[in-house]
Amino acid sequence: MRDPTAFLRQEYDELVRADLDWKLRVLGGPSTPWCSIDGKRVLMFCSNNYLGLSNHPKIKAAAISAIESHGAGSGSVRPIAGNMDIHMELERRLAAFKRADASLVYQTGFATNAGLIPQLAGDGDLIVSDELNHGSIIDGVRLSKAEKAVYRHSDVGDLERVLTGAEHHAPAYRRILVITDGVFSMDGDVAPLDRIAAAAAPHGAMVYVDDAHGEGVLGEGGRGIVSHFRLSREQVQVEMGTFSKAFGVVGGHISGSRDLVNFAYNKSRTWLLSGSHPPGVAAACLAAVDVLEHEPQHVERLWSLTRRFKKAMAGLGFDIGHSETPITPVIVGESARAKALSQRLFELGVFALPIVFPMVAKDKARIRTIMNAALSDADLETAIGAFDTAGRELKLL
Repeated sequence: MRDPTAFLRQEYDELVRADLDWKLRVLGGPSTPWCSIDGKRVLMFCSNNYLGLSNHPKIKAAAISAIESHGAGSGSVRPIAGNMDIHMELERRLAAFKRADASLVYQTGFATNAGLIPQLAGDGDLIVSDELNHGSIIDGVRLSKAEKAVYRHSDVGDLERVLTGAEHHAPAYRRILVITDGVFSMDGDVAPLDRIAAAAAPHGAMVYVDDAHGEGVLGEGGRGIVSHFRLSREQVQVEMGTFSKAFGVVGGHISGSRDLVNFAYNKSRTWLLSGSHPPGVAAACLAAVDVLEHEPQHVERLWSLTRRFKKAMAGLGFDIGHSETPITPVIVGESARAKALSQRLFELGVFALPIVFPMVAKDKARIRTIMNAALSDADLETAIGAFDTAGRELKLL
């Protein structure tokens, strides 16, 4: 009898043969600058924990306190019986922080994009997406019944070409939705959101920005890309983000008008049909917002370390691309070279994973480093020294 699941092993084995399978590392303990990876003490240099908040004492204390007062779980989805006071308070505080009329918290950032994008644009509409948008955006777009168009990466002229062409579509599109990442996670470049918004406005198009890697990094006090470009809520209608990066916890969210939030929680099935965050998670997210509001030194430290690292790496002769953010790619070319560099760095006590084909082009494999505000000056010098040593040993410099 034919095994209907045989393809599972076959396709996995093909990935292994091509060296394209994920080999999972194990973090033993908290995500801190010095941590245990597979039992080895190393310097963490590739987490999304930009501000070091995942181990912040105020955030841990808030989670513990909420478990004591509200229990381990909510018991339901929010529309039925899992909508706790702590969830509502988080959304009020987040909206105030974002200077928006309202915010809505989803279970994850992926669930936000996958659940909301198909509802904002459907049959008779058009979605226009940057060619390098995140996979969660791509999947959200695929789930929509709208027509799709892609514009060249951060090329506002090409976006205008697509939007102008859409004006001649028959029948006329009901709605047009322009979607872009705020910070592109592989190269660390920032979308020209001000020019994107200006291009969208004459065509009556909505603008949706995924600011997962911009929150806690860009803008006043880490408020994100909309703040960074000093844009209004009339110019950028949907600002999406996540608590799993600079906020140091987990969860997705949107900020914008009250109409947007009312629409979203009545339409997004990922929100409607998923259990709500455990009280400890919601409380930790709330405490993270409080830390960002009252401890600006974390954002300042992040940028100080970022500038020093980029200057040092460029000075050593590494190709660090055109990053404008604490994401700094160290581009070495072929996948084998990136993997060799990552392994040698690990041996030298620095954990920084390779990003290889098919996630990037075959000749653009890199080590993607992400700065962390909790690093000490000595930690930074250790990392730079390891890159210097490994780069010379592998004849990359």
